[in-house]
Amino acid sequence: MKPEFEKIPLDKNENNHRFEISFEGHKAFIDYKERPEKITLIHTEVEPELEGKGAATAVIEKTLDYIEQNKFKLIPLCPLVFAYIKRHTEWKRIVDENFKGFEE
Repeated sequence: MKPEFEKIPLDKNENNHRFEISFEGHKAFIDYKERPEKITLIHTEVEPELEGKGAATAVIEKTLDYIEQNKFKLIPLCPLVFAYIKRHTEWKRIVDENFKGFEE
């Protein structure tokens, strides 16, 4: 994660079912669905003003850290999150054991 994002807090916006960060007045977010002991990440998006600045990576890393710290299991349906975990395989430790997407 780029240093400028390290101290930005992650907001779990439960009303909109999004994990969000705000940077320079703009948002990056991941839509999620929560069930007991599991969080499914559905879609990651950054506002155009943040594209190419590392905001998507920051919100993904902060969200994965939240999931791990709160002892959830992850179902990574979002293609961007899925690709991130393929590159950073250490995060497979939080992926739900019933998710078979990485085996293909």
